[in-house]
Amino acid sequence: MASLLFSPPALPCSRSRCSQARSTPRRRPRAGGAALFRGKSDRRKAPGGRRLVIHFALAESDSPKALEQEALLPLLQEIADSLDLPADYLEKLPQDLRLDLNDAAFDLSNGPVFDECGQELGALFLSLTRSWEKAETSTSCSIASKLPLLHNSLKDSVKSAIGKRLLSAGRRFQGMGQYGEGELQRIARAMTKAGKVLSATSVTSADQKRIPEARMLKFGDLQLELTPEKANIGAAIGFIFGILSWGLSQGIQSIPESSLQYANDNALLLAKSLRGALLTMCYSSAILSSITSVGLVFLGRQLGNPKDK
Repeated sequence: MASLLFSPPALPCSRSRCSQARSTPRRRPRAGGAALFRGKSDRRKAPGGRRLVIHFALAESDSPKALEQEALLPLLQEIADSLDLPADYLEKLPQDLRLDLNDAAFDLSNGPVFDECGQELGALFLSLTRSWEKAETSTSCSIASKLPLLHNSLKDSVKSAIGKRLLSAGRRFQGMGQYGEGELQRIARAMTKAGKVLSATSVTSADQKRIPEARMLKFGDLQLELTPEKANIGAAIGFIFGILSWGLSQGIQSIPESSLQYANDNALLLAKSLRGALLTMCYSSAILSSITSVGLVFLGRQLGNPKDK
């Protein structure tokens, strides 16, 4: 069978239109053309909308809080990596650098560290600084490796205080100069960088607590926080010790030299020298105790009235 195909009759058209249709090739519609058109229409409807969104995004990305949240964990990890020192590194430090290391430990953990930094990080700072004072390199590296794990437990109310401590300790490490392969300067840079980010953290009024400034006395490994109560107790102890020293000196002086019998002249000279030394020591103790008591009383008043500082 043969089938006939008939094409539909062509519609009449003018010569100009037909020639234009033949000469002009068809263009394929580009993908996304409608989207571009819609984008243009949206910009016409809200000419300032796109500009407002971009400005808000830039403001949010440049805020200290956003930058601190994004960069906090890498900064803590950088501190931990910088404290991963070679074996026996702290033990081999010269004596002057050991003293600077003790100063850095004091700056990092002095004062009310638990109140300012929290329980977990305060305990970590204390353990870390004790390992520095004892020059235990392996212990220091082990403790420092736990620092990034406390990333999520840091509150905004303690970040500023932590940053100030890191900045102070970083300045100590920076003052040690170049030693070895630059390990001390890497520690200084890591602590300073993290300290600047943390100290720039804004604390809300709800989380902010005014922590009174504490004065510390350090005797080797012993740290003593000065408070008005402790100052008054020390003044009372000094006053009692001064009275006892004064009474002892009066008792020694009241004994006449003629009442004692000595075997020879050498024994007499020895007894007189001992009597003079005891009197000098007792009078000096009494005077120093009285001065110390008066000073502690004034210190207690000054600590009790921080506005007068």
